Parts: sequence; C-alpha cells; structure tokens
Amino acid sequence: MILSLQGCMAVGKTTAVRYLQTNAPYINISYEINTDIVEEVKRRNLDKNVYEDYLEIQKLWLKKEVLRYEKAKQYPCSVMDFGAEEIEFYTLNYPKSIGVDWEIENALKKELDEVRQCMPDRILFLDASDDVLRSHKQNDPTRSRNFFEHHLTHMMPLKRQWFLGRENVDLLMVDELSAEEVGAAVKKWCDQCIQQSQK
Repeated sequence: MILSLQGCMAVGKTTAVRYLQTNAPYINISYEINTDIVEEVKRRNLDKNVYEDYLEIQKLWLKKEVLRYEKAKQYPCSVMDFGAEEIEFYTLNYPKSIGVDWEIENALKKELDEVRQCMPDRILFLDASDDVLRSHKQNDPTRSRNFFEHHLTHMMPLKRQWFLGRENVDLLMVDELSAEEVGAAVKKWCDQCIQQSQK
C-alpha cells in the first residue's frame, strides 16, 4: 500500500513522517529528496521560467518519481512525503501559477503517462490557514523556503482545487494541533488505511 502526505510548504509533513519513523516502524518512509535534481538543473543551467528548459526539468522530476515509487512498492506499506500526485500536479500547474499557458500534456505525454501509473492508494491533505503556515515557516530557520510566498499565494489555491473532493483524498486541518498531535493524527490515519486494506 502506498500512502502520501500532501499540502503546503511548512504545513508539517516532514514533522509528521519523522513521528511515523519513531512511532510506526512497520511503515516505510519515502522522503522527497531533491538535491540530485537541483544540482543537475544548476549544472545544465536550466531555467524553469523558460518553456523548453521547464520541459527538461520536469522530465528529470517525473523520471525520479517513477524510480521512487518502484522502491516504495517493495514494502507492505510506504508513506510518501509528497508522492507522484505532487509531481503531476506541479508539472501541469506551475506554468499557470506564473501566468503562462504552456502546452504540457502532449509535450510530456510519455513521462506523465508513466508517473500516472505510480499514484498512491490514499492521500492525506494537511491544510492550515495562511497565518498558521507563515508562522510555521518563521519558526523553522533550518529551511530557506525561498519559493514559499509564491507557493502559498499562487499554487495553493490551484492545489486545493486539484485535490480536495477527490475520492481518495482525506483532509486534516492542523491549525489547532501541536506537532505531536499532527504526528499522532497522521499515524491514526495510516493505521486506519492499513486496516481497511486488510478487510
């Protein structure tokens, strides 16, 4: 079973998966580790705001996600810190967020078809008010999050519209929850998903 945590930057996904690592050792955690892609993009001097470069960048991300899914699939239950659903969403929606109407679906048809075979069984969408998300960001000096304001202002409205209301997406509002409570709630959701799959 593949599960995925979804939501805005600074909503608490990484904190939640760390909680799972400590308190649910029967679950494999698949972190979104992107340093290799970032380095390759820099090496090739690609600019995500240039159409041709954007296609090349997204090919790298889409290919990486397929490989990540193949690894996660080897375990009875894996939780993805962002899964294939994120890379599909971002690939199709980032251009809209910067106000351009690029042709993506056909240009990346092969890669998108492959990543669509790697979707999680269920997704937990962690959400919070903008004020809480900004507060989380301010209180985490370990991460730069240079893209945060663009993500919050331009990507999150598209993301909520994309995910919320889908049959395999559950919602967890974290505004009133401590980090520990978010972790416990995510673990409870994972356990329920596992139990349902075994019926």
